[in-house]
Amino acid sequence: MSSHKKEDSKTQALCENGTLHPHPETVHDEQFKENDFFDARDSLQVKYEMLRRVAVEGKSIKKTAEEFGFSRPSFYHARSAFEAEGLAGLLPQRRGPQRAHKLKERVMEFIEQSLQADESLRASGLAERVERRFGLCVHPRSIERALERRRKKKR
Repeated sequence: MSSHKKEDSKTQALCENGTLHPHPETVHDEQFKENDFFDARDSLQVKYEMLRRVAVEGKSIKKTAEEFGFSRPSFYHARSAFEAEGLAGLLPQRRGPQRAHKLKERVMEFIEQSLQADESLRASGLAERVERRFGLCVHPRSIERALERRRKKKR
């Protein structure tokens, strides 16, 4: 297999698992420039090596963070995540709410009652009614997903 195909497949794999470094050009550490084992595109490897360099080799946090393309606060965040969770702590975390936090039971009951009263209502119309009744701005797609989850639970 050619080197180009290896690079493309690794880039794709890094992208799929969320560890593709958004700015590999900011990594100025010599090992990442001189040794093929070190890949600046792999944010997990970059963060781990940055932490190792400080913890094992006793390098300065400020200088090491700069060489690896991170700020000092990012270094401290990575270190505390690593101390708490190991390598898994260095993986990118999903941003935003992890569940339908606005669509509490009383809101969902209102939505279902509205649908029973008028089956022709679409998610956008339901979103408008929820906003008028509860003052909540909910995306119609969130309502669609919440209704689907409820249907699956009832099965």
